[in-house]
Amino acid sequence: MEMTVLDPRTGDTVARVPIASEAECGAAVDRASTAFPAWARTAAADRAAAVDAAADAVAAAAEDLAELNERETGKPRDDALGGVEAGIGTLRQYAQLGPVHRGRSLLGGWSATDMMVPEPRGVVAVLTPWNDPVAVAAGLIGAALVTGNTVVHKPSERCPCTGRRFAELLAAALPQGVLEIVDGDGSVGARLAAAPAVDVVAHVGSSATGRAIALACAQRGAKALLENGGNDALIVDDGVSARWAAEEAAQGAFANAGQICVAVERIYVVEAAADAFLAALADEACRWETRIGPLVDERHREHVHGHVTDAVDRGARVLVGGVPRSGPGTYYPPTVLTECTPDMVLMREETFGPVAPVRSVPDFEAALTEAADDRYGLAATVLTADMAHAQEAWRCLPVGTVKINAVFGGAPGGSAEPRRASGSGIGYGPELLDEMTASKVMHWSSPGQ
Repeated sequence: MEMTVLDPRTGDTVARVPIASEAECGAAVDRASTAFPAWARTAAADRAAAVDAAADAVAAAAEDLAELNERETGKPRDDALGGVEAGIGTLRQYAQLGPVHRGRSLLGGWSATDMMVPEPRGVVAVLTPWNDPVAVAAGLIGAALVTGNTVVHKPSERCPCTGRRFAELLAAALPQGVLEIVDGDGSVGARLAAAPAVDVVAHVGSSATGRAIALACAQRGAKALLENGGNDALIVDDGVSARWAAEEAAQGAFANAGQICVAVERIYVVEAAADAFLAALADEACRWETRIGPLVDERHREHVHGHVTDAVDRGARVLVGGVPRSGPGTYYPPTVLTECTPDMVLMREETFGPVAPVRSVPDFEAALTEAADDRYGLAATVLTADMAHAQEAWRCLPVGTVKINAVFGGAPGGSAEPRRASGSGIGYGPELLDEMTASKVMHWSSPGQ
């Protein structure tokens, strides 16, 4: 069995990659399990030095990785290179944080010592997505390695060459078996999630897959660390610049053709601001027409267009786009829809494409209520000049990340935990080191006389 990867810009074949068999998956897990005791006993500074050396190797191959990513997923070259550079920075961040990750001393009796000590969990299966394969993998793999875990990595079947090349660069700087790589589709990920010797499954991807992983882990007592789908809302309040709000909305909905985990998926605009905002957003969509790359493959384009078609059938009006481009490649135009209603699929589920569905609501309170009424809980954005509205929004929205007056950005080191169907556990930042370790309490008392 093998996977065929097509260039979404042209339809040409990029690679044919064999799917790992059950025996090959088992052997990879066994090698990682065998390597674990020695790696766990390796000094934290030495583990960190190995990860830092791996970051050097990735930096030297950055252009090659970006080119591979572009060919496999259609991600524009500059964006792909930015993802690689972000991954390099993340590896270096965890190389610095690993040796200073610490437990706590506890106050017990005078003749006793009490401590809480973080220990590596064991073998971590890392299952990563195609939309930012290097940056996401760097975070999960880097944090697992510096805390003393060994890793089996399965990249997305939509970019196996990028994922494998990145992991091979890391593995070359590590002892044998510390980082194993397997290629395959969802069946391979399912084998890893169910493997008895896998102690943690770290997954970034769809909510459906995340639920299956959570079930497999629960059945055998393993830890599931999940960042899954999102249906991120953007609220546009009255009193903000229509042009600025449209620029922010377009950036959130159309960047990387909408294929970003925290992309803007649904927009609520206060009625008094709706006409000016929609006119400006339609203009922005036209400007983005030549700036976005293709969707990752034809299957995904059909998914995106299916959401748009459902909305139109239910009464939405297309202002811009809405029709797949003809010719080679899996391009889909920036699309703006208005008169959207809560029953439409694209208002309830993750579209993950360059689509901006807009719903006009009477006031900010209504926008906040509808934005919060969702089964996902990844992120949300609020554009407002009203301090009270901003305060109410970040307090009330049931999501892991709330952004006020910017769809992207934030200080380094932030850590958020997704809610509801969007997952569980903290998948980045310093707190990811806590997720990759288990705390052990040690009480050491003086012997009796």
